[in-house]
Amino acid sequence: MSLKIISVLFLLVRIVASEDTSFIYNGFHSSPVHLDGIAEFTPNGLLRLTNDTTQQKGHAFYPNPIPFKNTFNRSVSSFSTTFVFAIRSEYPNLSGHGIVFVVAPTKGLPNSVPSQYLGLFNRTNNGNYNNHVFGVEFDTIQSNEFDDTNDNHVGININNLRSVKSAPAGYFNDGGFKNLSLSSGDPMQVWVEYDGVNKQINVTLAPIIVDKPEKPLLSFTKDLSPILNNNMYVGFSSSTGSVLTSHYVLGWSFKINGQAQQLAISELPKLPRFSEKKECKFLTIGLPLISLNLVFVITLSVAYFVKRKKKFAELLEDWEEEYGPRRFRYKDIYFATKGFKEKELLGSGGFGRVYKGVMPISKTKIAVKRVSHGSRQRVRQFVAEIVSIGRLRHRNLVPFLGYCRRQGELLLVYDLMPNGSLDKYLYNQPRVTLNWNQRFRIIKGVASGLHYLHEEWEQVVVHRDIKASNVLLDAELNGRLGDFGLARLYDHGSNPQTTHVVGTLGYLAPEHARTGKATTSSDVFAFGAFLLEVVCGRRPIEHIGESESVILVDSVYDWWKRGEILIAKDPNLGSDYRSEEVKLVLKLGLLCSQSEPLVRPSMREVVQYLEMDVPLPDLSSSGLFFGYQEPFQKFPLSYASSIDRPFSYTSSIADSILSGGR
Repeated sequence: MSLKIISVLFLLVRIVASEDTSFIYNGFHSSPVHLDGIAEFTPNGLLRLTNDTTQQKGHAFYPNPIPFKNTFNRSVSSFSTTFVFAIRSEYPNLSGHGIVFVVAPTKGLPNSVPSQYLGLFNRTNNGNYNNHVFGVEFDTIQSNEFDDTNDNHVGININNLRSVKSAPAGYFNDGGFKNLSLSSGDPMQVWVEYDGVNKQINVTLAPIIVDKPEKPLLSFTKDLSPILNNNMYVGFSSSTGSVLTSHYVLGWSFKINGQAQQLAISELPKLPRFSEKKECKFLTIGLPLISLNLVFVITLSVAYFVKRKKKFAELLEDWEEEYGPRRFRYKDIYFATKGFKEKELLGSGGFGRVYKGVMPISKTKIAVKRVSHGSRQRVRQFVAEIVSIGRLRHRNLVPFLGYCRRQGELLLVYDLMPNGSLDKYLYNQPRVTLNWNQRFRIIKGVASGLHYLHEEWEQVVVHRDIKASNVLLDAELNGRLGDFGLARLYDHGSNPQTTHVVGTLGYLAPEHARTGKATTSSDVFAFGAFLLEVVCGRRPIEHIGESESVILVDSVYDWWKRGEILIAKDPNLGSDYRSEEVKLVLKLGLLCSQSEPLVRPSMREVVQYLEMDVPLPDLSSSGLFFGYQEPFQKFPLSYASSIDRPFSYTSSIADSILSGGR
């Protein structure tokens, strides 16, 4: 009996000790905080995690472990913290990377790296369940690999730098939302609170001169009991990237099972003035060197402007004058894409790389494809055709804006489609799965655009490369047919010319591979393959091993013969679809994929079938015959793998668009 009493008393002591765990630092004069990395205390009491360095990290932790879990039920107790921080960079509104309030199992973060990993994790342990780390990040760089909201955001992190909840930095005041710039250099106050009963995490941010807003910036419900150990350490982590940045903490308060004490704002140490460092360097270093380096600076300036003029030099030939506004200046495209930096790269294929950009004056968002061109005669013919195609106007076609020709390079400029290409929503376990209504709307949109190309424009336009990777999605996920690099034009009523066989295996019509003539009917064949891949979520040809392939149209045909064509649909569609529409599109895909061109419908008929204005013919009486393997008698499978190299924004092509492949 006495042992039980002693045990109960011991538990009560533990609970009381847990409830009393609290501390407050109104500045860091002689504080027992544990530092590592490049973290330091300044003479006036600032905690400086980084010190105008690049690619470095700094940590600061309360030195004693804190019991986070309730002894009776092993759940994480409520806790709260508040602190004031500031991020100061060598450039206004540009810094790197950020600061994190962190709860970790150790007094430090071993094996962590700086830059986008914020001194928390590294490439191998990021996302590991065994990290047992909870953090709130204040990040000034957008890292696409972690799906960051933007380059000025607050996020809740659990074992991972991919935040479970994030939002642009700011606060709610007077019923509205006010933005804050984390890299402004101004001090800001943060409140992080965890309700152990309701399992709710709240994060609130505000300028130091504003009282705590009633509405938090972030709220997220999550039981932290599986994440945190019984005893944990609390502190801060920070890292820098390529921009010289200092991360400061001015004051910090923390409490288990209660509200953290308010900081005495008036007692917090002052941040250095923005001008102090610049004045010091100017007086001690800059001024004595000005007279010695004046000639050198002038010489470098002249060399720079000569080099710059040469860099943006262009040759405008007589035949280009008629295209007027269709020709862009290389200088504008260069600055729009930030010098074609890797960060702006949307994708790359066999004959070009595609970059996103924003035009300097108009602020138009663009996509720029860079390709190399051959002889002047070929590039002249190609530019003439591509500019002619640029006059196409249809809601389901990607607008071609113009071109730029410089030295041995041709730049094609299109409107930027913010949601990229359709294929990334179909294959390789996409993050966003398109539902049936979205897919059906995309299919009807592409059909309408192709009908316009074949019959409604002043000339017949044969696209020659219809596939999911060449269908781009606008902001509303409407399908737009793009990449006219392989397109052919001819007058209505005339016959198309024989050309080299180009396109992508799996979409090539048998007669195109045999005769080299690309027609509207061969486009319909490719459209049939496109219909099947959108509904089935599979590529027209799937390679199994080195020599075996599965042909999608054959599989759909087999299911149709068995009377079970719906089995061919994409399993990711779930049960929310209209079976009659799915059956219609699958059967239409088979009809368009017939080996005999004259039996295939025209795109006008295809549109009528999709709108259900005209009933689809009975396939059982149409004598379906595919003969689909015929094109492969010319092209071995090794060629198939090299001809089809789709990438995220636009397609690769089978032959150079400027070296006889058109």
